[in-house]
Amino acid sequence: MWQQKSYAEDVEKGALYLVPTPIGNLEDMTFRSIRVLKECDVIAAEDTRQTKKLCHYYHIDTNIISYHEHNKNSSGRQIMKMIEEGKKVALVSDAGMPTISDPGSELVQLVLDHHYPVIPLPGANAALTALIASGIAPQPFYFFGFLHHKKKEKKKQLEQLKNKKETIILYESPHRLVETLKDIHEFFGNRKMAVARELTKMYEEFVRGSVDELLDWAENHEIKGEFCLIIEGSKENTPDDNKETWWSKWTIKEHVEHYIEKGYPSKEAIKLAALDRNLPKREVYQEYHLK
Repeated sequence: MWQQKSYAEDVEKGALYLVPTPIGNLEDMTFRSIRVLKECDVIAAEDTRQTKKLCHYYHIDTNIISYHEHNKNSSGRQIMKMIEEGKKVALVSDAGMPTISDPGSELVQLVLDHHYPVIPLPGANAALTALIASGIAPQPFYFFGFLHHKKKEKKKQLEQLKNKKETIILYESPHRLVETLKDIHEFFGNRKMAVARELTKMYEEFVRGSVDELLDWAENHEIKGEFCLIIEGSKENTPDDNKETWWSKWTIKEHVEHYIEKGYPSKEAIKLAALDRNLPKREVYQEYHLK
């Protein structure tokens, strides 16, 4: 166990600061975020060109280095060395909160593994901004982010999400929106939902309605910008209702075979059955293969 007291640490000790940046409107930087970016020794940025624009706008002259998905191992070691030397490093993504559907989680873990503080700052986030104006219950919610780009993996994810009672939040790119809305209709049915694009920008737009209505809109309009999808939670009975479940009369073997018949390989069928039953995958594997 290691207890971090963020503001009682040795001032000479290095630290990693997680600094949110605007998701569109540059005015959404907090006073504190600007101060921290100015006071840190270095800024680690997902895209240095994007961060330079932000820094120029706020007259921040801190040195900027690159930290992104493709150099995170080498750059992570470099940043860790700086922190060990007593430097303060600010991590930023292109937009919003670092590590949320963006690089950074491995760096956070690396710094914590070395017992140096990781200090988060509050700020802009696309998911919550879309949620609170969606017209759909804001809590409880389940943030998932981007679905897998491969169809097979994407459908497995939707299979796992479809029975959740919580409002579901997804991110999606413009060229995949129509396909994803079709998949949502297939797995979730015609639920209430909202899509939001270009949040905080001049062309911010919300479209609210049923899945069918949003699919019709998407197929008949020019789709631009990154999207947040807010989807109403399931109204169907689930195991959490303390009622008989759809699989309750099946053995574990029959449960796994049900998913295999739907086209899933045995490994994934075991994973889904374990998820349904809230059991360890190993236990389901043993029941399926050994009995």
